[in-house]
Amino acid sequence: MEDQFQPEFQSRLDLSQLRENIEKIKAEIKKVIVGQEIMLDHLLVALLSNGHVLIEGVPGVAKTITAKILAKTVDVDFSRIQFTPDLMPSDILGTSVFNMKTTDFEFKKGPIFSNFILIDEINRSPAKTQAALFEVMEERQISMDNEVYEMEEPFLVVATQNPIEQEGTYRLPEAQLDRFLFKINVDYPTPEEEIEIIKKQHISRTDDKTDVIKPVLTASDLKHYQGLIKDIVVEDNLLQYIAHIVVNTRENQFLYLGASPRASLALLIASKGFAAISGRDFVTPEDIKTAATAVLRHRIMVSPEREMEGLTAEEIIKQILESIEIPR
Repeated sequence: MEDQFQPEFQSRLDLSQLRENIEKIKAEIKKVIVGQEIMLDHLLVALLSNGHVLIEGVPGVAKTITAKILAKTVDVDFSRIQFTPDLMPSDILGTSVFNMKTTDFEFKKGPIFSNFILIDEINRSPAKTQAALFEVMEERQISMDNEVYEMEEPFLVVATQNPIEQEGTYRLPEAQLDRFLFKINVDYPTPEEEIEIIKKQHISRTDDKTDVIKPVLTASDLKHYQGLIKDIVVEDNLLQYIAHIVVNTRENQFLYLGASPRASLALLIASKGFAAISGRDFVTPEDIKTAATAVLRHRIMVSPEREMEGLTAEEIIKQILESIEIPR
C-alpha cells in the first residue's frame, strides 16, 4: 500500500523514441565501425543539435567511412566533396549558366546543395575556396547573382582533415573553425579493437562496407528531434557555469586567443544533445564537461611560448574545468 504514495519521476519531454532510434543508429554503424565510441557520441549529438563537425585524425582511422555510414542511417540526400588545391568556389556552390532557349542565365546548383555533406580533406583547398563555406555553414544559405538560395533542412557538414601531412595543405581560417560545433580528434584503435577490425574484414564478402547499413530516421524525424532538443531544461546556475568556462578562456594566461560567444551557444546546445542521448530532459554539469573539449579545442589558441613548452589546448581546457566550481 505504501508504494502507491511514492513519488515518481516524470520526464517533461518524451525522449524514449529519440533514445531508441539513437541506439538503432549506433547498432547500424557498429556493423562496420569498431570502437570510436567518443566520435560516435559526438557525431550523434551534432546531428541532433544541427551542428557541423570537423574530424581530425591520421589516415585509416575510419573518419570518412564513419561519416558516410552515419549519412546512410538518415534517409536524406548525401553529397561528398573532395577538396583539392585547384578546387574553385563555383565547384562547391554552383554557377550561373547561359540558357540558349530562354536567352537568360540560370543558376546550376553545386554539390553543397544537399542535406548531409561530407567534405574530405577540407584543409587541401586555399583560402578563396574555404571562404565559400562561410555563409552556407553559418546562415544555411548562398547569395549568388543578387539572389539568395536557402539550404533545405536538415543541413549538416562533416569535414575531415589529416593533422600530420602538411605538404599541399592550408590552415583553416579561424572564422571557419568557429562555425564547427565540434572538432573531434580520432585516435588509433586499441590492440583488441584492431584484432576485431581485421576479423570483420576477413569474414566480409563485399567491397562496399556501407551496403549493410539501413536507414533509421527520415528527414522529418530528425527535424522533430532537433526541435525537442531545444526544449531541454537548463537551470540558470548551469547557464552561468557555461559562461564562466568560456570567459575563462579569454582571461587565461596560457591562451593567445579565447573563445567567442558562439562557443557559449555551442556549449549550450551540445550539452542539451548529450542530455537527450542519455534520455534526460534536463542538462547536468557532466553534460557540459563532456561537450567542453570538442566545443572549445578549435576555438582557442595556445600562446606561442606555452605551445613550445608542449602545452596543448586540451590540457588547458581540462585545467579550466577543474578550476571552476561545479554547480550543485
